[in-house]
Amino acid sequence: MDDLRAVDADDIATVSKTLARAFVNDPVFKVLFGESVPVEPTSDFFAVMAALQLEHGHVYQTAGAEAAAIWAPPDTWKIPLRTIIRNGPRLLRVFGRRTIGNLGVLTRMENVHPTEPHYYLEFIGTDPEHQGKGLGAKLMQPMMERCDTEGVGCYLESSNEQNLSFYHRFGFVQRPSIALKAGPTLYPMWRDPR
Repeated sequence: MDDLRAVDADDIATVSKTLARAFVNDPVFKVLFGESVPVEPTSDFFAVMAALQLEHGHVYQTAGAEAAAIWAPPDTWKIPLRTIIRNGPRLLRVFGRRTIGNLGVLTRMENVHPTEPHYYLEFIGTDPEHQGKGLGAKLMQPMMERCDTEGVGCYLESSNEQNLSFYHRFGFVQRPSIALKAGPTLYPMWRDPR
C-alpha cells in the first residue's frame, strides 16, 4: 500500500474531483445529473460522500490522486436520516430539480442492499487520463485482503456493465440487477471472504 494512502480532510477536494472526472460518462450519473455530467456539481456530491465516510478511515487515493475509492465499513453503509437532513441544502444545490427523483434512485438501491455484515464499496474511480494503468486494482487489493482477514464480505453496485469483469477478477459475483425507472441498470455484486 506504499502508493496508496488514506484520505484526510485536506484531500477531499482532490478526491472529489478525481471521482467526478471518473464518473463523467457513467450511465447512472447521467440519470442523476443529466445527459452531460458536469464535473463541478458532481465533485460537490463526491465531497459530501467522502466527508461522510472520512470518520471511518476508509477513503483512499493513489499517491498522485489519479484514482480514489470510498468504502463504508460494516454496519455504516446506511446514511442516517439526520445526516441526510444536515446535508440536505448542499445536496439540493448539487441536484437541483432532480433531488426528489434522485432520492428515489437511492431508495431503490437501499431496498436491495444486503443485511449481512460487509464492507461497501460506495465509489471507485480513476481519472480518465490515468485509466488502464492498474490503479483501480491497487485500490481494491488492500480492502480485499482486509475482508479476507476479518472474514467479512464486500458489496458494491456497478453502474457500468463494462466494469463487471474487473470486479469478477476479485471474486465478486452478480446478484439480480436493478432496473432504474429512467432506463439504466445497476449491477449489485457480492464477494464472500476467502
